[in-house]
Amino acid sequence: KQRQPLFHALTPRALADRRIQRVVARRAEQVQITRAKPRDGGRIQQRLEQLDPDLGTYIRDFAYDTVYDRPGLDLKSKELIACALLVSLGSPPELRTHIRGAMNAGATEAEVRGALLMCVPYLGFPRTVAAFEILRQHLER
Repeated sequence: KQRQPLFHALTPRALADRRIQRVVARRAEQVQITRAKPRDGGRIQQRLEQLDPDLGTYIRDFAYDTVYDRPGLDLKSKELIACALLVSLGSPPELRTHIRGAMNAGATEAEVRGALLMCVPYLGFPRTVAAFEILRQHLER
């Protein structure tokens, strides 16, 4: 399957078809998000839209409708990768959300711990220790 560039010229017909595909994909992704984060999916989107409506739309359309919708990895794997990346960014609130999402998508505590431990050689102990603190808090709930 040949990949199209992210931004390209579309005919009005192709644009309408793409909009329909995005609506269908968005609804399917909302089901996946709800399965991964049943209590948080709507609240997260609402929080983002309160910060800025365009920001909420951009994140939903790009992160979830484009990136998370790609084939090749299951939702659990995507969430575990997101956890490791968020450790690297030092983003505790988002890490908390994605740890919960990974576990709701079927990741075991051992798998989350494994993903976090992979951060040590690349990111160092301070960020990894902080990530384990977030995991500990999640597990205590």
